[in-house]
Amino acid sequence: MKLRLAKSAGFCYGVRRAVELAGEAAASGRPCVMLGSIIHNRDVVGSLARQGLTAVDRVEDVPSGYGVIIRSHGESRETYRRLEAQGADILDATCPNVKRIHHIVARAEEQGRQPVIIGAPDHPEVAAIAGWCSRPVVLSGVEDLEKWLEEQPERRDLPLTFVSQTTSTQKIWNDCVKKAKKECTNPEFFDTICGATSKRQEEAHQLAAQCDTMVVIGDGKSSNTKHLAEICREVCSDVQLIERASDLDLSRLAQAEVVGITAGASTPAWIIKEVCDKMSDEIMEIEESFADMLENSIKTLNTGDKVTGTVVAITPTEIQVDLGTKHAGYIPVSELTDDPTAKVEELVKVGDEIETFVVRVNDQEGVVTLSKKRLDVVKGWEEIEAARENETVLDGVVTEDNKGGVVVSVKGIRVFVPASQTGLPRETPMSALLKQKVRLVVTEVNRARRRVVGSISRVMRAERAAAAEKVWAEIEDGKRYTGTVKSLTSYGAFVDIGGVDGMVHISELSWSRIKHPSEVVKVGDTVEVYVISADKEKKKISLGMKDHSQDPWTVFTSTYEVGDVANVRVVKLMTFGAFAEIVPGVDGLIHISQIADHRIEKPGDVLAEGDKVDVKITDVDMENQKVSLSIRALLEEAPAEEDEE
Repeated sequence: MKLRLAKSAGFCYGVRRAVELAGEAAASGRPCVMLGSIIHNRDVVGSLARQGLTAVDRVEDVPSGYGVIIRSHGESRETYRRLEAQGADILDATCPNVKRIHHIVARAEEQGRQPVIIGAPDHPEVAAIAGWCSRPVVLSGVEDLEKWLEEQPERRDLPLTFVSQTTSTQKIWNDCVKKAKKECTNPEFFDTICGATSKRQEEAHQLAAQCDTMVVIGDGKSSNTKHLAEICREVCSDVQLIERASDLDLSRLAQAEVVGITAGASTPAWIIKEVCDKMSDEIMEIEESFADMLENSIKTLNTGDKVTGTVVAITPTEIQVDLGTKHAGYIPVSELTDDPTAKVEELVKVGDEIETFVVRVNDQEGVVTLSKKRLDVVKGWEEIEAARENETVLDGVVTEDNKGGVVVSVKGIRVFVPASQTGLPRETPMSALLKQKVRLVVTEVNRARRRVVGSISRVMRAERAAAAEKVWAEIEDGKRYTGTVKSLTSYGAFVDIGGVDGMVHISELSWSRIKHPSEVVKVGDTVEVYVISADKEKKKISLGMKDHSQDPWTVFTSTYEVGDVANVRVVKLMTFGAFAEIVPGVDGLIHISQIADHRIEKPGDVLAEGDKVDVKITDVDMENQKVSLSIRALLEEAPAEEDEE
């Protein structure tokens, strides 16, 4: 028979912290009592009682002058008030995750919102949460939510704040969220299911699917343990829920090849070990794993330590990390990265292993504030110095600008880039680079003065030279490129086709007659061009933009014939007449004698460039591709038509 133990079996950090705090209080000899059971485990509570730490059920039962340990499930705000009024010395063992829910519901009510708690109404944790608001609503699941909304339909329009009991299942929470999003107009949601609980449930589900029999160890009153057994039964037909080794039914294990073992968050390691001992003589490997677990559980943390943990939850303000110790680890979003454009969900995901730096340890609340950003800074200096020696190109984000240049954040280190090294044109403000991702090389490092200087333009020049070399190696007549318009002159536009500039002559910009390239393109435009000719010796490239697959004369002859009337645009005035564009690329001549039905001195007396007029096509010279137009012909036809009428 093979035994497989879930990695997350046994005490979570909140329970471990509470038990250790109670154990320290008992060992100190100071007069102290527990207000209710410290955790949901009779063996642990019995062990503490034998050490002289008894439990009382009511505030009134606390002896005068005694210290009071608040259990891991927490207590109501009124309980704290009454204890303080009695002058009791409070030792708060409330799980940090539960404490966070107290703050959420209290703040929600202050903002005029209705707190809605998803959890077991008779659970002490839920009762404590409800005690932090004056009018709580406690619902056990989606069916209760549906009923509550149907009782008073106007509740759908209330500002509702949803939280969950930390030991609830993700399915119950997800079903309630889905229903509330569909039915309610102003809800907000805080997924307060403990990350360690979610991880434990997921591991148990995966392990149960691989085993013939599953043994779940924990107190029968523990909601956390009951949920664990339910999850295992979804994928394993034989699940035993036991409190201790004496409850184990060995006959049910006789035919099993693989037996899985997991335990609720309130189950101590020594009970799990007793169960394993009873199940198998081949226990050495399991004992070693427990030794590791116990060693990790008592590990102390100090400010400045480097620690590695697992991401168990992500909220809009912080990342929760399981460090495998009695402390709950939190990384504020502001301590995750220096990159102002970065998104939390792209940097970390639940289940990721993450190395961080301990910023502050609060043993009283069992909370450790962590920073990935500061650890990155320590590593960053080492990488920056190596990059200076090896001339490595680094990526960074521009965070500040001033007259002298810009500041780039590279691996958490501030790198100053002088204006002359930014690669920006002289007239462009430095602010144009703000929040932009850039590539640079480090040119100077003075760690003692915390000064680093870099150059963006050096990288740009190197990359442009490499791109230009590639372009010249592959260029050929007719090849098409997507380029960027770099500058304009009176005779054309210069286009960057990837490290090399080519010129599009004004005549190649458009089939239409234009006076300046700005009529077609502007600096910064992305354009499609093709190579007309390339002189590799003189490093000159002639480009075109006109689509030669659409011959303007063919378009004209397939659209018009002699006698047709067309609406044309006057593009040039001469002494002998006016040229007008019929279709882009084809102009016709309106002779001065055909501009009006009376004698005029010059075309400008009647027409101006840009005018649009109706003309009659009077002649088409196919051989020389010339077209004659007449306004006069239309003017003379009009009276004849009126006479006929």
